[in-house]
Amino acid sequence: MVVDNSDRARALRLTPVSRETEERLALLVAELARWQAAKNLVSSATLAEVWTRHIADSLQLFGLAPEALRWLDLGSGGGFPGLVIGICLAERSGGHIHLVESNSRKCAFLRHAARLTGAPVTVHAARIDDVIDDFTGKIDVVTARALAPLPQLLDWCKDLLRTGTLGLFPKGQHLDAELTDSSRYWKIQASTVSSVTDGAARILMVRAAEKRADQ
Repeated sequence: MVVDNSDRARALRLTPVSRETEERLALLVAELARWQAAKNLVSSATLAEVWTRHIADSLQLFGLAPEALRWLDLGSGGGFPGLVIGICLAERSGGHIHLVESNSRKCAFLRHAARLTGAPVTVHAARIDDVIDDFTGKIDVVTARALAPLPQLLDWCKDLLRTGTLGLFPKGQHLDAELTDSSRYWKIQASTVSSVTDGAARILMVRAAEKRADQ
């Protein structure tokens, strides 16, 4: 995998970080390149622009809740946004993120990259349904990137949201349709923020979601 330095520069203009965090992120990118051929951690089509497509895309989520210390990332895959947020939290006393991923090969990479970068991360090799209840009342922010349609995310996260957790869910061009579909079953308090890396994408910030009484 050849990393484009101009892509790295563009990503860091979009989402500036400290020198120490940048060095940790570079370690993550290098390990992703080393593991990708064997583990297929992310889509190969995105590798040429890994800094904007994955690093900056993840960093912007941290920027929406920079004071939050307790994070949960569902379906972490190759570590985006979870490992990137964990690297940011390495500079925050008491910061920690839990990564939930059912694929054991990806969990091995997540644990390795967390150790290498010094990110305060706990990896849970489990299905979301089996562990989500364990985090109720213990998490400031829950994230999920390219994981599931909004109704499913709300169903997983409803108890977290009820206890004050903020949901940050990156979504593509079909977000309005997902919101319309979800509103049939849920009363949602949410706002959107435009993505800094994709003009057609937005980040949904969910503060509360309650199942409609007739459901």
